[in-house]
Amino acid sequence: MPADADKSRGRRSLDTDRLAAFSDGVFSIAATLLVLELAVHPPGTPLEQVLHAWPGYLGYLVSFLTIGGAWLLHTSMTGRLARADPNFLSLNLLFLLVVAFLPFPTRLVTEALHSDEGEVVAATVYGLTLLAIRILASAVVAYARREHLYAPREDGQNAQGTPHKLLPVLIGYVIAILIGLVLPEVAVALYFGIALYLVVPFREVARLVFRRP
Repeated sequence: MPADADKSRGRRSLDTDRLAAFSDGVFSIAATLLVLELAVHPPGTPLEQVLHAWPGYLGYLVSFLTIGGAWLLHTSMTGRLARADPNFLSLNLLFLLVVAFLPFPTRLVTEALHSDEGEVVAATVYGLTLLAIRILASAVVAYARREHLYAPREDGQNAQGTPHKLLPVLIGYVIAILIGLVLPEVAVALYFGIALYLVVPFREVARLVFRRP
């Protein structure tokens, strides 16, 4: 009887190496596509054109750091996975779908900031996409924990940043989206701050800076 149960469980368990490889490929392609949106536009001197392209630089930083934060969370999770099931793969695929979509709203918001047209719509779509990425990333992690997909000795441990960062990030995105309905440029600046919060380990940095010799 136990042998049959193990066989049945083995059929439901899927390879995590292919999951991680496919996910990393989507992350890398989405991050690389962001560079293609960087461009300068006449008129003006070369220096003026470079300086005038600041919305593109800001959009690139926000989106790249957001993808980087999602990748850190995802890598922390997949590194501890013992197995995966079809539902987990479907949820992970939905998460990657939104990650791969991010270059499009990034282009929308950078073009809108350049032309001062449609800024509110672009900033709102951008913010909703960033919010969806974080919600789905946390959902993937929560599902793995609930279904005990982690290795036994690590099951129940939290993936990097999930418990203490999720709520502040969700609140921050909602506030930024609401502000973007009136001040789109301020909203994008807030998205940048949230992206930094997701990637930079401020607690560890502060501990190193302020610890006594």
